Amino acid sequence: MTYDDRSALLRAARNAAERGWHVFPLRPGTKRPALHGESACPATGPCAGGHRKWEQRATTDPDRIRATWSHGAFNVGIATGPSGLLVVDLDVPKDKSSTDAPSGAATFAALCERTGHAVPTTYRTRTASGGSHLYFTAPTGTRLGNTAGTLAPLVDTRAWGGYVVAAGSTTPTGPYTVLSDAPAAPLPSWLLALLQPAPTARAVAPLRLPAVDGSRAALAALESECAVVATAPDHQRNITLNRSAFKVGRFVAWGDLPRHVVEDAFQGAGEAAGLTAAECRSTIRSALDSSLRKIRAREAA
Repeated sequence: MTYDDRSALLRAARNAAERGWHVFPLRPGTKRPALHGESACPATGPCAGGHRKWEQRATTDPDRIRATWSHGAFNVGIATGPSGLLVVDLDVPKDKSSTDAPSGAATFAALCERTGHAVPTTYRTRTASGGSHLYFTAPTGTRLGNTAGTLAPLVDTRAWGGYVVAAGSTTPTGPYTVLSDAPAAPLPSWLLALLQPAPTARAVAPLRLPAVDGSRAALAALESECAVVATAPDHQRNITLNRSAFKVGRFVAWGDLPRHVVEDAFQGAGEAAGLTAAECRSTIRSALDSSLRKIRAREAA
């Protein structure tokens, strides 16, 4: 790295800090924090009172920023939680050979369309891999965490406990650049509703399916898939709900089960798993719509 590289990265860190975003150094050319770990903590300086992690050491102080970036061409990390940000990360498929796999931008746009909203206009960057980051200001008094695939496939979010790489940073894959220099918009209320964690203290009643007419196989499949959803691991709840509702959609297409019965059953199972009501409705509707479009006639199944 040259002096010019270091100067450019210092400007990137200053630009982020001037927006009120807390920055910290990443190892040159990478996305990994450059600060020492707990096992190597010298217990001096910022850590004199105990080890401080990158989220705690991120700063907007211009003197600390200048001192840090005078020592090397560090990439710039933005600690989203202390910065009052929630960043939506729209990734690209890892399998480059699969040209028909939707990107995070496509699945997020589909989510916006299903919920009746336009893709929000806000500060936006292009990531080194070709994805993008949408920056939003988080609501005051709300402490949101990170999510992975909760909103849609290849759509993650970064808030408390997370960070993003700032524009101006560069990795061997490519640079991080600004796509829209608009101010970071407030997090839309409909997105907040999808990201709000379900109340942990809520008692969940045993799953009981409505008494409806339908083939024994259809009812058995509905009950089985709802049980799968209700017990899904935290990081797989949304994708499990989508997959299970899609599978049962064939029985709706074949006339064995009314659609509203399937929707109600999966709604209860999804909420029992800890998903929000709004997130359940969106995922179930999308999965059933997709299933009804793609399902084959019973004779061909």
